[in-house]
Amino acid sequence: MSNLSYVLLSRQASLARELDNVANNIANANTTGFRRDTSIFTEYVNAIRGDPSISQTRIGARAISDEQGEMIEAGGPFDLAIEGEGFFGVITPAGLRLTRAGAFLLNEEGVLTTKSGNPVAGDGGSPITVPGGASTIAIALDGSVAADGNLIGRITLFDAEQTSLVRVGDDLFRSTEEPSPVESGRIRQGFLEASNVDAVLELSRMIEVQRAFELEQQIVNDDARRSQQAIETLSGAR
Repeated sequence: MSNLSYVLLSRQASLARELDNVANNIANANTTGFRRDTSIFTEYVNAIRGDPSISQTRIGARAISDEQGEMIEAGGPFDLAIEGEGFFGVITPAGLRLTRAGAFLLNEEGVLTTKSGNPVAGDGGSPITVPGGASTIAIALDGSVAADGNLIGRITLFDAEQTSLVRVGDDLFRSTEEPSPVESGRIRQGFLEASNVDAVLELSRMIEVQRAFELEQQIVNDDARRSQQAIETLSGAR
């Protein structure tokens, strides 16, 4: 196999991963709080024994889009959306996780949780517990939670660098760096944030990636055919 084929195959492998990534974005275009995944292509030099080094392609990093999703009025007292920066903190057995999906509920103990049952983090990383029998729950823009007019806790928003976020399922992230509290985000009670995926743009990207993959496959096939013809000519087969 020629060096050209090695170079093109490395790019094809990266394009195949990007195609999977775009397909996942499209599949979650209607998932509450979903954030679009983007790939960062990088070049690296690969040393080949006995031959000159060659430049190849790989996906060096992924970034999570921080574009604001549409605010959708849901009406529930525990339907929450973040306007601006930040993520809700989620307390899991594996540690703190981050999410923009704010369709929360109360469990049997009155603890505010995600749909999967993980507590939402309040100040100090503690769960927020709503007293039994509370008739009115009000959540302010700064995350303060009041039950029947009495302050019972505050939902903390966290932030992390885009490139430090690693997706865990469709609506949770873990950060490779320590998340820090953020004050600039505002919490809107009774709303949910829609996915920030633009399905039309993602479909266009999918077509672009598919065409690039097919073009480079054709070049690889042509290179292989030329090499085979050269071998046959030199061996006297033709």
